[in-house]
Amino acid sequence: MPISVIIRSATESDLVAINDIYNHYVLHSTCTYQEEPESIAGRRQWFQQHGGCHPVYVAEAGGEVVGWASLSAFHPRSAFRHTVENSVYIHPRHQHRGLGTRLLRELIEGARTQGHVAIIAAIDSGQAASLRLHAWFQFQEVGRFKLVGLKFGRWLDLVYLELPLKQF
Repeated sequence: MPISVIIRSATESDLVAINDIYNHYVLHSTCTYQEEPESIAGRRQWFQQHGGCHPVYVAEAGGEVVGWASLSAFHPRSAFRHTVENSVYIHPRHQHRGLGTRLLRELIEGARTQGHVAIIAAIDSGQAASLRLHAWFQFQEVGRFKLVGLKFGRWLDLVYLELPLKQF
């Protein structure tokens, strides 16, 4: 029986669940190049840098956070202020249920509402599901960096994808 899922803005009370999901991937995947688990203090600091034009959303099912997504500043220099980078993470027990699609759709709508002009995704080349998800939404590969990450004793390639939101 399918579980009803709602997508909503994240609150500070969601940070432990968000951090637990993220840290699973820190320890077991190349979908993040972070190698040490994020502390809850670090996650709170991250959350304080979000809101407004850099929203964080969660997918909630049965009162449990089962996924999250965010828009973050792409680069600290002011000329990049209209470009954001996206993140989407799904609890491993809830993958392949369309949650990534729903969360990424929400991010794209949020980015358009905030007046951003482009979304950037930085994805490990071995993360086929994430690359497919972004391709579904018309993200295009704009760069590939060879052997720039080292995790789990393997050299990794990083793929940059872009979704233009406005035509000039």
